Amino acid sequence: MEALYLLSIAKSYRTNVEREMMSWNTQLVAHEALSEVTAQTIVTGVIEQDNNLVQLIIGLRPLANEKPGGRTIQKQIRVDGLPTSAANAVGLINAVLFTAADVDLVLGSPSGRRRFLDIVISQVDRIYLRTLQRYQKVVSQRNALLRSIREGRATPTELDFWDAELEKEASVIITKRNEAIEQISGLAINAYHGLNTVEKLAVIYQPSVDAPALASVLASQRATEIRAGVTTFGPHRDDIALLINDMSASNYASRGQARSVAFALRLAEASFLRARRNQEPILLLDDVLSELDTNRRRRVLEEATAYQQVIVTTAEPMLTENTHVRPESRLWLSNGILS
Repeated sequence: MEALYLLSIAKSYRTNVEREMMSWNTQLVAHEALSEVTAQTIVTGVIEQDNNLVQLIIGLRPLANEKPGGRTIQKQIRVDGLPTSAANAVGLINAVLFTAADVDLVLGSPSGRRRFLDIVISQVDRIYLRTLQRYQKVVSQRNALLRSIREGRATPTELDFWDAELEKEASVIITKRNEAIEQISGLAINAYHGLNTVEKLAVIYQPSVDAPALASVLASQRATEIRAGVTTFGPHRDDIALLINDMSASNYASRGQARSVAFALRLAEASFLRARRNQEPILLLDDVLSELDTNRRRRVLEEATAYQQVIVTTAEPMLTENTHVRPESRLWLSNGILS
């Protein structure tokens, strides 16, 4: 599942530390190698698009002789044998991942909901992805300058340039997030209704500040931000409000309700990708069935089997019996061996 998702967005869903995608033995071999050819982890897939086959390869390699657990990883991406960037690789494979941890989309911090939205949009809009990358660099540079001003090593007027850069990139991000949420909201509401016909879901984008007001807010809050040493307004502080019957799901939803909302968001993501890219996404259900009661499990599988490709992992195969699932193939993982 991690390998498939890596091919989809060029990142792991499990960790932000790329070295953790490599086995410890691979890192040991790389450290002990006596030549420039070191051990590496390679993930490769062949995608069929419009009757054409596209090969995507992602390689991860620690620097030669670096100790296992070190920090530096070289990531190389190739499409049909040609080197490319992660930004260009994102979206070649459309995949929507469901995991037991998705409950954090509802009950967790705003950062998880922002990441959900950013990944969805980035798969269909490379301008957004590049804007987001530039914005993150601007915020990092601006935060460093704020701390320098606080420590007397720079002057407040030096913020003028970075304020203008932040406003430029943030305006694009906020606009595109608004547009995406307008579509995702309706899709999620319909999906939730299919899982729960009694309750009503609402999905609302909550920017920390509206784009037209950003310049004035940055100016009025400059002294406060200098004291804090961080940028306190902008898309990196946005949130998505999830309401069940007009009540905050993050505060009042049960675990079962939260899982249903999270699944509705993932189904909305799948529908959004299918509409925007005119391609069926691959659904990845990673050990989620055991977390659901019988009724929710049945409805989840009903929704999932509407897609062309669905990959389900479970430690309890009997959970798929007497359901809509009719496996084309089964793979068994036992003691680290896939058969």
